[in-house]
Amino acid sequence: MAKEWILNSAMNRFQLNFKRNVGPTSESIRKCSPKTLEEWREYYFSNVKPKEHIEELGKKLYVKITEVIQSEVADVTEQDCIDYMMQLVIDRTFDGYMTEIQTIYGQLQNILKIPIQPAPDEWDRLFNVDFFIQIGEKYIGLQIKPVNSGIQLPEIFKEYSLQAETHKKFTEVFGGKVFYLFSTKVGDKKEIQNKEVIDEIKQEIIRLKS
Repeated sequence: MAKEWILNSAMNRFQLNFKRNVGPTSESIRKCSPKTLEEWREYYFSNVKPKEHIEELGKKLYVKITEVIQSEVADVTEQDCIDYMMQLVIDRTFDGYMTEIQTIYGQLQNILKIPIQPAPDEWDRLFNVDFFIQIGEKYIGLQIKPVNSGIQLPEIFKEYSLQAETHKKFTEVFGGKVFYLFSTKVGDKKEIQNKEVIDEIKQEIIRLKS
């Protein structure tokens, strides 16, 4: 299994299995419609690439693994491995966190100055909420919907009407309302499109606190 992983990784890295090297295999086998492996083998070597060509690719793969990759592996030090693990666990986790707080709920959390948490899977299934805000022993539900060329507002409103009953149940169980936040992409950033909902959420927070 380890040998296959090495062979596959090297083959993909050096693109030896790309169409320019092995020909249009998917198209060719459909054109051939073989009943047996031998029938396909004969067709391929006669009509796509000669056997010698594939053997040459195999030899090239061997050189890449035994010379190029082996040389690269020999250059890897213990410190390289330590640095990589540090970058993976610390740096990239931080980068992911910063990206996360820049999303819609992160923006809303900064505006409201109150924690917003991802909803449990059970809440997502039962009440159609993505996030929640806890106010004492009560909860406000939030559902975020992207608005783009693939998802239009009329479709979202239709979905909202279908989910209205589950949102009503959420309010009955947890006391707070469920609010829709429409997200839209402006440049490379996501923004809340229906910004008026922010004041509505603020009013609901005040209501639940009173």
